Amino acid sequence: MFMRGQLERIAGETHHAVLGINLLNEIVICNSLAAKLFELSVEEILGKDLCQLMPDDSLPHIRDSQTIEFNKSIRLGSKMIIASRMPFQDDKGRVVGAVTFLQDMTEYEELRGKVNELQERRIFLTAIINSIQDAISVVDENGLGILINPAYTHLTGLTADDALGKPPTVDIAEGESMHMQVLRTRQSVKGALMKLGPKRKDVIVNVAPIIVSGQFRGTVGVLRDQSEVHNLSEELERAKRLTRHLKAKYTFNDIVGESNAITEVIEQAQRAAVTPATVLLRGESGTGKELFAHAIHRSSERHKGPFIRVNCAALTDNLLESELFGYVEGAFTGAKRGGKVGLFEEANGGTIFLDEIGEISLNLQAKLLRVLQEREIVKVGDNRSFNVDVRVIAATNANLEAGLRAGKFREDLYYRLNVIPVIIPPLRQRRSDMPLLVRHLIGSFNQEYGRSVERISDEALQILMGYHWPGNVRELENFLGRAIINMRIGETVVEHHHLPVLIQPTPNSSEAHFGNLAHISLTEEELGFEGLQRQWERALLVTTLQRTGGNKTKAAQQLKMSIRNFYYKLERHALL
Repeated sequence: MFMRGQLERIAGETHHAVLGINLLNEIVICNSLAAKLFELSVEEILGKDLCQLMPDDSLPHIRDSQTIEFNKSIRLGSKMIIASRMPFQDDKGRVVGAVTFLQDMTEYEELRGKVNELQERRIFLTAIINSIQDAISVVDENGLGILINPAYTHLTGLTADDALGKPPTVDIAEGESMHMQVLRTRQSVKGALMKLGPKRKDVIVNVAPIIVSGQFRGTVGVLRDQSEVHNLSEELERAKRLTRHLKAKYTFNDIVGESNAITEVIEQAQRAAVTPATVLLRGESGTGKELFAHAIHRSSERHKGPFIRVNCAALTDNLLESELFGYVEGAFTGAKRGGKVGLFEEANGGTIFLDEIGEISLNLQAKLLRVLQEREIVKVGDNRSFNVDVRVIAATNANLEAGLRAGKFREDLYYRLNVIPVIIPPLRQRRSDMPLLVRHLIGSFNQEYGRSVERISDEALQILMGYHWPGNVRELENFLGRAIINMRIGETVVEHHHLPVLIQPTPNSSEAHFGNLAHISLTEEELGFEGLQRQWERALLVTTLQRTGGNKTKAAQQLKMSIRNFYYKLERHALL
């Protein structure tokens, strides 16, 4: 049993808080750590009754019973304390008090909680890495393997014993280690082709540096089996073909209009749909030729077969030929292994919709004529013919008769295509359908934009009725969509001030459109030079198309730009 003098010396040297009481329960021993624990000074604590600091503490009982306690947990406020207690005696051996050694465990508990949390995160991250299907390998800054996942073992055939603690070259059958390259350069590597493991697996490797708190700590590599990538590419190609087949989703009920001009055309298209004959859809850009093509297919006996749409003007001549007819392996540089199925083959038993048919070359026209006459195709790079059972619906906004006279369109193909011509009227020739179209489009935009617009005001509708709509229904759709975007949330009526600027082009001068802009009232969205420039560019495109009768190739030539750039601008201004 300690004597008081000994305890006073120990209290000055120990790392524990020390409190001692006498026979009157007065605190007679206190070190600085105890004062810090109770957030008081030593002088303030000495002489206090123990119950003022530690009510109901067992220290008096320890003194009176002359027993000892070790490592008992107690709580002082919000602090967790470990206490050991024992009596002490004077120099004559009489018990004159008791002492407690206190250790604040709050920080230790917090650290233990953090350690447990980090351990759980480590287990969770390990589970994630092990469940990833791609192979993963990690090396430290010294170039030694520190982590792999089961997918890595499955891909390379190397176990943890083979790879961990070893240089990253251990798994390489052919090629340079990308881990070592990134260790040298600190720069990521993507798409490297290598052979790994005893089976010399062809893999695609991506490796990136690991940076922790600004310090380089190693590299991580993701490895993917090249054969799986090839299978995924083929699956994607099949999905693309399926998507094209599923796009015939519109029926004649989706064509909005009650005017004589449109109802007569719908009736004519319905009569054409039940026949196997080729249909030629003619009309200005934006009148709904593709909508009619969908509806004709859906109403035909081939409605259960595929429906494939091809924009003939969007592809170069050689690319369009290989897309339409397919090619055999080795037909040209870059041809896929095994060749490629053409769109005519994919459309077998169904319908193929050839949009912008007036833009194809004379060479391609001859091959298309063979399909229409003989119902057979020849793949690029092959000399064998294959029979196909495909109905052709073609569409154009070009003047094919002018192309005949100029020798740019084959006469025999013209008559093969023009079996049942369906001429779709422009919007300006069926203005009475405007209220129906606007109501239908408002409903569509409410769903798309999450709005609750109810109607258009009479004043705004009159503005739409007075415009000539060179871009037809597509332009109306784009225009009305911008008007609804201009509306504040909660507004339910499209008013005239919501409408973007409308440009009325003069028939003879594209330069006049730029001058007209000075007299136009612009919305907030279109103020400034960029807005004026966009409106002028759009007006110029519209006017040029009108001047060329809708012929996009001639329009691009007149504007001295490539056909691809011309199509880009048409799409940008919602004219395509």
